Amino acid sequence: MRICIAYDCLFPWTVGGAERWYRNLAERLAQDGHEVTYITRRQWPADAPPRLPGVRVVAISRDEPLYGPDGNRTIGEPLRYGWGTLGHLLRHGREYDVVHMASFPYFSVLAAAAARRLGRYELVVDWHELWSAGYWSDYLGGARGRAGRAVQRACARVRHRAFCFSRMHRDRLVAEGFRGQVTVLEGEYAGSLEPPEPNEAQPVAVFAGRHIAEKRAAALVPAVMRARATIPDLRAVIFGDGPKRGEVLAAIEDHAAAGIVEAPGFVDAGQLDATLREALCMVLPSSREGYGMVVVEASARGTPSVVVAGADNAAVELVQEGANGTVAASAAPEELAAAIERVHRAGAPMRASTCAWFAENAVRLSLEHSLQQVLASYYRGRR
Repeated sequence: MRICIAYDCLFPWTVGGAERWYRNLAERLAQDGHEVTYITRRQWPADAPPRLPGVRVVAISRDEPLYGPDGNRTIGEPLRYGWGTLGHLLRHGREYDVVHMASFPYFSVLAAAAARRLGRYELVVDWHELWSAGYWSDYLGGARGRAGRAVQRACARVRHRAFCFSRMHRDRLVAEGFRGQVTVLEGEYAGSLEPPEPNEAQPVAVFAGRHIAEKRAAALVPAVMRARATIPDLRAVIFGDGPKRGEVLAAIEDHAAAGIVEAPGFVDAGQLDATLREALCMVLPSSREGYGMVVVEASARGTPSVVVAGADNAAVELVQEGANGTVAASAAPEELAAAIERVHRAGAPMRASTCAWFAENAVRLSLEHSLQQVLASYYRGRR
């Protein structure tokens, strides 16, 4: 089958859950003998093009920042990527049986829908997230937020096959006016499915992810300092980078946390794995998550997770209270600290139950499980 994967980011030039999903998906499809093209924006030096085994990577828009000075996504980049998508599919659409793309940035979905009559391909769209009206307003303001919501709604009403990665966003997609078939893909994890063995935890809370507004990485600093009242040797490591990294560094300084909280930026996979495996807990203070891959990654290492309840946070679907972690009521220092303290009090039994939770759910949460559902959808569409 001839498959076009379309996303404006490519791992590891951009780091995030969706980036890893599309790269893993493209490489697995190629391994299975499918002809795979990945269209994206240019993110690499001209003399060092990306090399994905069996995958043709095509840059259809220029290299430019995704985020503006305010930490929000820019408008120009999605427009230019959408225009590049339209041009590519008008020229090459008939070379593909399936075009599989992210819903965001939305203009590429509208472009693929416009070129479909000429290209005659099946259109498949992943909805990692659907933003609520309130979130659009908070993110862009009144008028711009309403315009963004209208574009999102227009994409939802395009004829396509839809994948969601949480029940929350499946329900939102249907409420937004989608009338087609929705499949919930629960698996994005590409690591080993072997159950971890419980190990002894070090008193370290770990954050791993992009430093963007909705991740609220800086919230870990005051929470850890507060939790040290009951866990005196507690420390934290905040991995990652992004437009809000300055807030993390400022929080460390403001709370006199140097030597207690580290922020080493992005590190190699081995260092991240070793730190996460021995951590007391992984803390994800996000207000908004479409899936929450790092919760599964932590569980695969026998490490419980702390996530935060919220109307836009689908990561709570991956935490079974008291089994593989706990849900904080908010990202306020006292609530996050209390959640970290709950994991600490639970001790070895929660580490054992986290291992058991992963063993029970590993296949369901695996990339391979989702891949089989994706391929089945492709073939149904072609029939």
